[in-house]
Amino acid sequence: MTTKKNKRPTLQHVADKVGVTKMTVSRYLRDPKQVSEQLRSVIESAVEELGYIPNRAPDILSNAKSHAIGVLVPSLTNQVFAEVIRGIETELEPSGYQTMLAHYGYSPLAEESRIATLLSYNVDGLILSESVHTERVRKMLSVAGVPVIEIMDSVLPPLEQAIGINNEAAARDMTELMISKGRKHIVYLAARMDERTQQKIRGYEAAMLRANLQPKSLQTVDASSFTMGAKLLLDAIRENPQTDGLFCTNDDLAIGALYECQRQGIAVPEQISIAGFHGHDITKAMIPRLATVVTPREEMGRQAAAQMMARLNGAPIEQKIIELPYYLEVGQSLGG
Repeated sequence: MTTKKNKRPTLQHVADKVGVTKMTVSRYLRDPKQVSEQLRSVIESAVEELGYIPNRAPDILSNAKSHAIGVLVPSLTNQVFAEVIRGIETELEPSGYQTMLAHYGYSPLAEESRIATLLSYNVDGLILSESVHTERVRKMLSVAGVPVIEIMDSVLPPLEQAIGINNEAAARDMTELMISKGRKHIVYLAARMDERTQQKIRGYEAAMLRANLQPKSLQTVDASSFTMGAKLLLDAIRENPQTDGLFCTNDDLAIGALYECQRQGIAVPEQISIAGFHGHDITKAMIPRLATVVTPREEMGRQAAAQMMARLNGAPIEQKIIELPYYLEVGQSLGG
């Protein structure tokens, strides 16, 4: 696959499409109010249609390597992505490349903006944490001419190449483990409701229905946190008094739920089993130790960076999807 940047539409392409001078388009890009409202609309449509990306680097450098890889994550404070970034940098830095980080707060529109910004700085490649994108993002990436690697998910068809885990299968496996421990009223606690969370919910529901059990989930679009885990636990018990298991979309929710159980005098795992997702280090230090799906975050980052380096050096894509293994940590919070 070629990775030439000269596929990108230029200012002249936009001007030709609209039938104005480059100077007029440049004025619009600096401040849309500098052109008439009618012309503004026409230029905006041309920019969208062509997928034009402003280049902030000097023109003389527009075909040079920046030795920077754009890395887009939904959160810089989430430990999951901190470990992914560590893996990426471990691989990139010895090769003389730097990471240019941006985060989008799980917002598709923010992802659009951040990708446009990263591309405008002439990054040599992009590592994206999302596998679902807007049409504008797809257009920009198709004309940018740089390698793109998506991480965290191995199920959805990638734009070019993906490295991740099967979130649905992992959630199904953990749910089946909880059921095997005798739990019949397991509630799924979900936050953010991004694509990976929805995949996990599908895995949980499949396992519950296969066992002739009724799936129930509590969902919030708010950020996950320890306090959110505590709140969702209380909601689960209030709405479903029979609840004897909680499967949480990440360890933050699970830890918050477990500590709230201790505050409420609810014995874990005797009365309620709790499981998380990702396998943060703190889960091993808790009492009881938290059951969780352990995911290879740092390895995911390393492999994404290694594939990026190989492609920048001219190697073809040998595997469009690289699926990494996960494993279930039983801990002490499941009982049985």
